[in-house]
Amino acid sequence: MCLFLKRELEFDVVVTGGGPAGINAAIASGRTGAKTLLIERYGFLGGMSTVALVYPWMTFHTESGKQVIKGIAQEIVDRLMDQGGSPGHLRDTVGFTNTLTPYHPEKYKLLALEMLEEAGVEVLVHSFVDNVEVVGNQITTINLTTKSGPIRVSAKRFVDTTGDADIAFLAGAPCLKGRDSDQNTQPMTMKFRMRGVDLSKVKEAMKTNPCNFYKKTPIAELDDLPLTGVQGFYKEWNESGVPINRDQVLFFAGPEEDEVLVNCTRVQGLDGTDVFDLTKGEKEGRKQVLMMAEFLQQKIPGFEKASISAVGTQIGIRETRRIDGQYALTIEDVVAGKKFDDSIALSGYPIDIHDPTGKGVQANDIEGDGSYGIPYRCLIPKHIDNLLVAGRCISTTHEALATTRLTPSAMATGQAAGTAAALSIADNVAPKDLNIKKLQEILVENGVVI
Repeated sequence: MCLFLKRELEFDVVVTGGGPAGINAAIASGRTGAKTLLIERYGFLGGMSTVALVYPWMTFHTESGKQVIKGIAQEIVDRLMDQGGSPGHLRDTVGFTNTLTPYHPEKYKLLALEMLEEAGVEVLVHSFVDNVEVVGNQITTINLTTKSGPIRVSAKRFVDTTGDADIAFLAGAPCLKGRDSDQNTQPMTMKFRMRGVDLSKVKEAMKTNPCNFYKKTPIAELDDLPLTGVQGFYKEWNESGVPINRDQVLFFAGPEEDEVLVNCTRVQGLDGTDVFDLTKGEKEGRKQVLMMAEFLQQKIPGFEKASISAVGTQIGIRETRRIDGQYALTIEDVVAGKKFDDSIALSGYPIDIHDPTGKGVQANDIEGDGSYGIPYRCLIPKHIDNLLVAGRCISTTHEALATTRLTPSAMATGQAAGTAAALSIADNVAPKDLNIKKLQEILVENGVVI
């Protein structure tokens, strides 16, 4: 701990943002041999998965059930399963994807710290990056605001896993935000949990009136499946009069037997990188939580005795800034299931655009084998040579971000970025000049599917 008594720190690789992408990036960097630091603004790790209750993880598989995300992401699931922190990959009873992966957030927080320590990674929490110093086309130092005063951190490589492209933006790398027409982003959601839910009543309601639920819900399989998610109750919602601009009820079971995670609030028209908008969003999100809980208790079978057990520490953010990188993944790439010569990960999650201004969700399936590739070039910003990006702020269009933003995809790009950062130091080249085949070989050796 004496390391952090210093006011100036120096590392090989600094990863900023301790969410799923940052955790996997730092583990990968440490395992590849680089002296690595992971910085997080909250007092715990997990990002949106823990701070905003984003749950469950969706998805590690294609629509047909082929697993395309493995590597460190799967290692985390395996170790959570060993600790009773996850049942593993289960059938998605919403039917939007083939599988989803429940997990216990508190066990994930601790497991992440254990795996980082095993990889030799230093972790610094309660630290907020407020300035980035750039000389030429290189970041030299990032400045942190902390409880114990300012800290300057220098490194050979930086990995931006902030979700909001904070480091790239502060460094002057070009960034984009929202859809091209008006820069509006996908809505924010304040997620919350309820205990005391009778899921057997929910399942019976689904079997009794299948047309009241999502068209892909596997109704015929429900007797043989644990209920993992529900989308629908269209009739009850449409008659409710609840002033939330959405078109259905959505919740997921777990992690406890009588518990659900409710994903129903919708805060639109605000910018997640604007502190004044975030302030408005936090208030509106919490108002909607109480309205939604009351509706569920009064109108939805199985919720009669349910009560709120947890609300997100902060509102969940689907979309803010993303880098304008060496290549922008497009909706056409995703839908066509395109693979790239420099793919560093695959994903099987479909397009899932929550309308920035309307009620609905745009969903597009993936053709071919049900997966698409994520190019290494999407992790490389323009103009800054010692920076990589992973997670939901990689280089995509607004439409393609609606799949790459999901947690397993973020884990996969995180592992790639952390590996590439450490490898580029070892090979003494800029990340953009890295030998892609060598990077891919190392990723494959470490369990990644590309």
